[in-house]
Amino acid sequence: MGKDLAVTPGHVVFRNRLIELIQYEPQTAEVHEVPLLMSPPWINKYYIMDLAPQKSLVEWAVQHGHTVFMISYRNPDSSLADVTMSDYLQEGPVAAMDVVREITGQDKVNVAGLCLGGALSAAMTAWLEAKGDQRVNSLTLMNTLLDYSGPGQLGVFTDEKTVNRLERNMRKDGYLPATSMKTTFDLLRSTDLVWNYVVNDWMLGEDPKPFDMLTWNSDSTRMPAAMQTEYLRTLYLENRFAEGKLELAGERLDVADIRPDSYVVTAESDHIAPWKSVYTGASKIGGTVRFVLSNSGHIAGVVNPPSPKSRHWFGESDDLPARAEDWRDDATERKASWWEDWTPWIAERAGAEVAAPKRIGSDAHPPLEPAPGRYVLRG
Repeated sequence: MGKDLAVTPGHVVFRNRLIELIQYEPQTAEVHEVPLLMSPPWINKYYIMDLAPQKSLVEWAVQHGHTVFMISYRNPDSSLADVTMSDYLQEGPVAAMDVVREITGQDKVNVAGLCLGGALSAAMTAWLEAKGDQRVNSLTLMNTLLDYSGPGQLGVFTDEKTVNRLERNMRKDGYLPATSMKTTFDLLRSTDLVWNYVVNDWMLGEDPKPFDMLTWNSDSTRMPAAMQTEYLRTLYLENRFAEGKLELAGERLDVADIRPDSYVVTAESDHIAPWKSVYTGASKIGGTVRFVLSNSGHIAGVVNPPSPKSRHWFGESDDLPARAEDWRDDATERKASWWEDWTPWIAERAGAEVAAPKRIGSDAHPPLEPAPGRYVLRG
């Protein structure tokens, strides 16, 4: 960590009990006025979005002239047992937005969220809109479920009986152990993540080869008991956000309340957030949506730098058909990474180019330590 993985230069500029906020150093002489806040899932470490050189979405965005900030979540322990989704909202992306605006002096911020980090970013956008606050300039969602009526394979692990059992098991320590989540995800891809290594490592006695994605995959985090139960019940079991019934931090939220331009990308082989389910949620967003289908799966669909194997599909119209199948039938294929499609889209929403900042942070939020920070290193 910091040597092979998560190596884009930057500094932690803010820390609270749940997050550290990293600001990355500019790598271009000029940057866009509107900063970019990246919101990773709290279920794993943030560096899947800054995996390694030439495989880092952070690096790509910085090298294309964006002032990039990244949320890094703390690995919770028993002291955070009572932390709720509202706490994650207010002390996570909302707190980060306040710091980003103070450091850059900009009123608006572009937000890019992955998986659960995308769901929380979408909830934050709806929450801010409910308060009459339009600080989210645009919203990018990567492999993010907003409508949980079709949860895919994870639905097997999220019925009422299973959630009740998890709730009982978490009472002792106040959190869901990291091994529980890792085992769940490994079982969903058992051929690739379990049996492949039984053969090579155990039967053949071979040492495992270093692989950045699998290193990240094994670097799981714990889940606070209150937040985990609330998340599973309100979203997976009751689908409240899509039905306009989700209540967080004093506001009632609806996917239709998301008004900024949104870029929604999903992956055709995603087993965590099935692309048709992602489409269902995207079609309920209140603002204009560019929907893009990438090749590959949940993680490789995001770690998707330009290569001869890259391709994606997009629609020519901003109006999404009612059915995902109808969208796919009319979509245009392009042999390129979705990163290359997103780059001009986000640039159009990032304002004019100005001289890159000469310093990281501000007087109110000075650099605390170099990236990747300390929260990501805690087991």
